[in-house]
Amino acid sequence: MNRLALVLLLCIPVGAAAQAAPSPETQAVITVLNKSVDDWNRGDIDAFATSYKNSPDIIFMGRTIQHGYAQMLARYKAAYPAPAAMGTLSFTQLAVQPLDARFATVTGSFHLERTAAGGGNADGYFLLVVESTPAGWKIIRDSTTVIPPTTK
Repeated sequence: MNRLALVLLLCIPVGAAAQAAPSPETQAVITVLNKSVDDWNRGDIDAFATSYKNSPDIIFMGRTIQHGYAQMLARYKAAYPAPAAMGTLSFTQLAVQPLDARFATVTGSFHLERTAAGGGNADGYFLLVVESTPAGWKIIRDSTTVIPPTTK
């Protein structure tokens, strides 16, 4: 190895070489979540809900527990009846953990930017279980925690 190559190799930050590109499965899961954010930010709850498996077996855990796609969708529509209540959604710190070829978990944080009239900003984190289906990756379990706002 020549000296220049050795010097360049030593200049690579530790861990940079170990960071591989996400697997196709991980990228597919992230693509589904990014589409759900885009759908939400367009004010389209029905399109947003397509990131969930349309099944009576899915579970959404928030303040209460909803079973099934229809109940989950009804909960979203009741909680976010207008674009002002929906605000602008963003996800950060997404981490996909494959469990096997068919299932993975996803953790992340969310921020909902809203006016005071729309309900004010909201922040929290989530743990999702996603399943690879013939229609693509779909959420089958959603445990979302809203962080209570701090009072000044």
